[in-house]
Amino acid sequence: MTTFYVPRDSAARSMGADGVAAALAAAGHKVIRNGSRGLLFLEPLVEAETPQGRIAYGPVTVDDVPALLASGPGHPLCHGNIEDHPYLKNQERLTFARCGVTDPGSVQDYISHGGFDGLKKALGLTGAAIVAEVTESGLRGRGGAGFPTGIKWKTVHDAKADQKYICCNADEGDSGTFADRMVMEGDPLMLIEGMTIAGLAVGATKGYVYIRSEYPDAIHTMNEAIAAAVPAGWLGANIQGTDKSFHLEVRRGAGAYICGEETAMLESIEGKRGMVRFKPPIPALEGLFGKPTVINNVLSLAAVPFILSKGGAAYKDYGMGRSRGTLPFQLAGNIRQGGLVEKAFGVTLRELVEGFGGGTYSGKPVRAIQVGGPLGSYIPASQLDLPMDYESFAAAQAMVGHGGIVVFDETVDMAAQARFAMEFCAIESCGKCTPCRIGSTRGVEVIDKITAGQDRDANLELLSDLCQTMADGSLCAMGGLTPMPVMSAIKNFPEDFDKPARLAAE
Repeated sequence: MTTFYVPRDSAARSMGADGVAAALAAAGHKVIRNGSRGLLFLEPLVEAETPQGRIAYGPVTVDDVPALLASGPGHPLCHGNIEDHPYLKNQERLTFARCGVTDPGSVQDYISHGGFDGLKKALGLTGAAIVAEVTESGLRGRGGAGFPTGIKWKTVHDAKADQKYICCNADEGDSGTFADRMVMEGDPLMLIEGMTIAGLAVGATKGYVYIRSEYPDAIHTMNEAIAAAVPAGWLGANIQGTDKSFHLEVRRGAGAYICGEETAMLESIEGKRGMVRFKPPIPALEGLFGKPTVINNVLSLAAVPFILSKGGAAYKDYGMGRSRGTLPFQLAGNIRQGGLVEKAFGVTLRELVEGFGGGTYSGKPVRAIQVGGPLGSYIPASQLDLPMDYESFAAAQAMVGHGGIVVFDETVDMAAQARFAMEFCAIESCGKCTPCRIGSTRGVEVIDKITAGQDRDANLELLSDLCQTMADGSLCAMGGLTPMPVMSAIKNFPEDFDKPARLAAE
């Protein structure tokens, strides 16, 4: 009997992983449902445990199982030892070191692969010492804003209150992003550990994981992991026999993109409609239920166990400039080898899209790449050598965001993409502020006039003024960032907004 690993990750399941796992089990083999390695172009990826390591096969269908069992490494779908696969071998996996390796629901498996080492260390430190370690690491918010995590934690640590909270924003709604989901489905105990350490750091005893409603597998797996961590003494009251406690609950998202904005998320957790709050006060001082609250993205909190275990200096060794550590980049769109690639900041778009991604799925030249979700800039192929770090992207009027990379080939209509950005904002706006609510609707109308050839120059000027108003006057990033994809499309692909030129090209 051979032990096989078949991902329970929802991307793998959507490609038939459940059927493959059932076929292997029916043949009398032991099957462990692990997380995904992130080589999504090979899912379902099946790994067989051997004395030489895990031998990978993929993408495997139910019909492939009999021949795979008969042929073993001689099967055409065999990729050899998974650790030697170039897609995986050339990464720097800190956050995703265990993802695809361990059983997500097993506390013992997690511990045997270095899990809870950071929490063990944190239990012996003061809150201030934990905050100092995170500050030393240079960790910045992985949700998009890039705010220094240590500063946020120190603010909550120093605040005086009878109750404090840790809120994990897992409302991963950006296009082309799936790293948060992969953490929660593949290594949920790491997120639990990171949130517990955050609670110890700032004096919070209660936490919430706000997971988007479209992630039922992540919600199930996180609840499963919480239920396993409590009796094992790693979560709840008197953690590992100490006087430290931290309680954690999952909250299902409200199905709205705006709830990914931190204050709208707080409103939703409190049972209200997800609408943006005015600032000040900032959530670090008056957040959930009016109490000091740490709000971090999944990837920010998931980086904390490594930082506490290995030290802030070890994490800071990765990256460049003010962008320290690693970021799990997510390759999507028109890409040959889509998946997750964790690399230190400083890797270029070209290395990610052409090196790991293998270029476009269509085989046609890359024309544009949108980085940072639906509100990120459209970057032309001429800027493929742009290094992935916060400052380099800001200088190019773009943003790294959550690390989502969506690739488009030469057939893309950039005027249509600009219109989509405005339309998306109009649909997803909470409606609280006029620049976002009205500006996005007017933006769609103006772009339609431009593409129809009506007073092109005058309407382009009007669109530019409208975008400036939205950027300067919106309450949050929903309206404030919508101009970024629109203006980048106009700047980098002006021919798509010129009707005579478009007609001539056709």
